[in-house]
Amino acid sequence: MKNTFLAILLVSVIGLFAFQSEPEKRTNKNKEIEWLSITEAYKLNQKEPRKIFVDVYTNWCGWCKKMDKETFTDPEVVDIVNEKFYAVKLNAENRDLIIMNGDTTTQQMIARSMGVTGYPTIVYIKEDFQTIQPVPGYQNAKKFKDTLEKILAWK
Repeated sequence: MKNTFLAILLVSVIGLFAFQSEPEKRTNKNKEIEWLSITEAYKLNQKEPRKIFVDVYTNWCGWCKKMDKETFTDPEVVDIVNEKFYAVKLNAENRDLIIMNGDTTTQQMIARSMGVTGYPTIVYIKEDFQTIQPVPGYQNAKKFKDTLEKILAWK
């Protein structure tokens, strides 16, 4: 009886330690891009200016989903984006009203004003909130990292 109790106690303690250390491992392996709304990025940019990249997508876009799954989960991409950019997801078909800097607009209107005509399109924006360039089409992680580095060098 005493041995059974000790065995159960030992298994319980080991299980407790296993569950405590597992989330830390998961966090380190599965880094994610810290996505913001356009208004959140605008507000943060007022306090700490950074370049912004806007992922303009639609819910039905297969290539958008492929970028989400493959490009935006690449650990090197995640590190560069989270350290050097504000990352924004913008649904080009969303018509919900947004108030930004005193103006009322929609995600759809913002996408159009950036010259987006296809999906996915990544729009790069300078620290002063002026558009650098929209880049249409799917980009794998390597190509996307190269583009991010070029944008960071942009003055």
